[in-house]
Amino acid sequence: MRERKQLPYTQLEGLSERQLKEHHDVLYGGYVKKWNEIQEKLASTDRALANATYSEFGELKREETFALNGIKLHEGYFDNMKAGGSESAGMIKEWIEKDFGSYEKWLEDFKALGVAARGWAILAFDLDEGKLYNYLCDSHNQGGVWNSVSLFIMDVYEHAYFLDFATGRKAYIDVFFKNINWGFVNAQIEKYKLQQFRL
Repeated sequence: MRERKQLPYTQLEGLSERQLKEHHDVLYGGYVKKWNEIQEKLASTDRALANATYSEFGELKREETFALNGIKLHEGYFDNMKAGGSESAGMIKEWIEKDFGSYEKWLEDFKALGVAARGWAILAFDLDEGKLYNYLCDSHNQGGVWNSVSLFIMDVYEHAYFLDFATGRKAYIDVFFKNINWGFVNAQIEKYKLQQFRL
């Protein structure tokens, strides 16, 4: 059984506790619950009935990735935020400047990604190419790239901002960037020992 993480709800500049707790936490908790339900059902489903048109096994396996990515993306989103935020610094800033030309060029690209996406904007490190890319994921289990590590995640589904900003997604994105924990992003580089893949 997968356990829920305690997500931070307070002291994020410009994001209300109501927005974070009543909407984000409820959705996140739902993904954890569904993941656990899917694992229970997979334990007893008849694999002999599997086929590409429809089978319980096939549907469970499709929704397994949707639920699990819903968990992982939300946890990453909250992990890379903290009260007061921080300035971009350290290895992640060096890599962003090298791979995008400057931090400002990356920021412009990432914010545009947030406006264009229906679900998620992600800064990821490609293990094969040894460099950073910005990826758009419209759905939890669509748009991810194999052999890459998500380092920085922004949720742009309406549930992330609608109570506080209504349709003002650009304003939400600006506020989101006031709460970034760049120390966490740098810690991800260390955790996954990504320096060894850097070209």
